[in-house]
Amino acid sequence: MSLENNFLPCFIISLLSLLSSCCTSSLIHNSPVDGYVQEESGYDFGAYPSYFGHFRGVNFENYSGKKKLHGLSDFKKFRRSLTASVTINVLDFGAKGDGNTDDTKAFQKAWTEACSSSGDVNFVVPQNKDYLLKPIRFSGPCTSDITVQISGNIIASDDRSDYSKDLSHWLVFDSVQNLIVKGGGSINGNGNIWWQNSCKINKANPCTEAPTALTFYRCTNLVVQNLKIENAQQMHVSFEKSKNVVASNIVVNAPENSPNTDGIHVTDTQNIQISSCTIGTGDDCISIVSGSQKVEAMGITCGPGHGISIGSLGSANAKEYVSDVVVNGAKLSGTTNGVRIKTWQGGSGSASNIKFQNIEMQNVENPIIIDQNYCDHNKPCKQQSSAVQVKNVVYQNITGTSGTDVAINFNCSKNHPCQGIVMQNVSLVAENGENAKAVCKNVEFANTGTLSSKFLNSESVSPGCP
Repeated sequence: MSLENNFLPCFIISLLSLLSSCCTSSLIHNSPVDGYVQEESGYDFGAYPSYFGHFRGVNFENYSGKKKLHGLSDFKKFRRSLTASVTINVLDFGAKGDGNTDDTKAFQKAWTEACSSSGDVNFVVPQNKDYLLKPIRFSGPCTSDITVQISGNIIASDDRSDYSKDLSHWLVFDSVQNLIVKGGGSINGNGNIWWQNSCKINKANPCTEAPTALTFYRCTNLVVQNLKIENAQQMHVSFEKSKNVVASNIVVNAPENSPNTDGIHVTDTQNIQISSCTIGTGDDCISIVSGSQKVEAMGITCGPGHGISIGSLGSANAKEYVSDVVVNGAKLSGTTNGVRIKTWQGGSGSASNIKFQNIEMQNVENPIIIDQNYCDHNKPCKQQSSAVQVKNVVYQNITGTSGTDVAINFNCSKNHPCQGIVMQNVSLVAENGENAKAVCKNVEFANTGTLSSKFLNSESVSPGCP
C-alpha cells in the first residue's frame, strides 16, 4: 500500500487518540475536595435561598450530576462505537447457576479475563439461573471499560464461616473506573441468618458486624441502574470513596424489622446522583455520611424504613463533614423518620448546605427532625459540650401527615445551635386530624416562608420556633 493510502487511517487514529486524551482529562477530573470540606465564614443568612442557588460553581437550582456524567457517557458511546467489544459469559468459565454449586471461582476467573482485556467488555450473568456466591472482590484498575449485565439471580452463601476473612463485605467492586452495572435479575443477601443473631433483635447477643451486600469502593465514573437488591445481610448498596456516580432505578426490599439494612449508603463520595429508586427496608432508605459532598437524591420512594438521613456524624468524638446535599422529590410512607439529620454529642465538623424540597409524607413519624443529641447505645450517652455544627438547611414544599403529634423536631445543641434553618411552604398535619406540634430547641432561623396554620398557635409551637 502506498504512503498516500496509509496517511488517512493513520491520521484518523492520531485524531481519535488526541480526542481521547483531551476528553478524558476534562471529564475524569480530580474532585474539588481532597479529604474534607472546610467551611467558609461570613455567610449572609438573609440571602440564603439565592446563596443556595449557586455554591462553588454548582447550580443547585437545577443541580444534576447527570450533566457532567452525560458528557462522559456520550464520550464513552463514541469511543465504544469505534472499538470492538468482548463478551465474557460466566457460564464459559465454569459457573453452573443451579443455586447449589459455589460459582465464586468461576465469577473470579471471568472477571480476571474481563479486567485484563482490551477494548470494551460485556460481563454477562445470564438470566434464568441462580448463582451462589461467597464473598468476592472484583478488583481494578482494569485495562478495559466494563459493563456488567446481571440478568440472573445472585444469591449469597448462607454459611457464616464463608465470611470469616471479611465480615463487612459480600460483593465488592474495588478501584474500577468507567464501570456500568445493569440489572434485570436480582441480588439476594440471604440476610435472615444474620438478622437473627443481631443484638438489635436479641439484646442478649453480642453486637457484631454483618456484610454489606454490594459495595462500590474507589470507583470513578460509575453508572448503576435497574438493580433489584433484597434481604441484605446488613446494608444493601454502599458507595464508598467514589466520584462521579449515577445510580438509578434501584429497588431495595427487606423486612421493616431487619436490623441495619440501609438501602443506599453514601460515604466519602463526591458528585453522586441517586434517582427513581424504590426502597423498603429496616433502616435508613438513604444514608449520607462523612466526607460526602455534592449529593443529589430525586424521585425517591421510601417505606418502610427510617427515612432519608444525613448521618449519623460525630460518633466517638470524630470530626466529620457532609455538605451540598439536595433531596428533591420524595414520597415517604409509614417510616419512623422523614428527612433527618443526626449527630452525636462530642463530635465536631459540620453538616451544611442541605436542601430538602418537594417531599410528600404519609403517616410518617418525625417528618422533619434534626437531632444533635443522637444516641444509638443501650445506655444513655453522656453529656458533652462539643457537637457537629448543623447549618444552612432549607425545608421547602414539604406536605403530608405525621404519625406522631410532633411533626417538626429541632433538638439542637446549646453550645453549637443549628444555624441558617429555612422553612418555606411546610404543611404537615397529624394523621389523626389533631394539631401537629413543632418543637424547636437552640435553633437560629434564617428568613422563613409559610408554615401550615397548624403550627401557628401557641399550643402547638414551642418557644424558639418561627
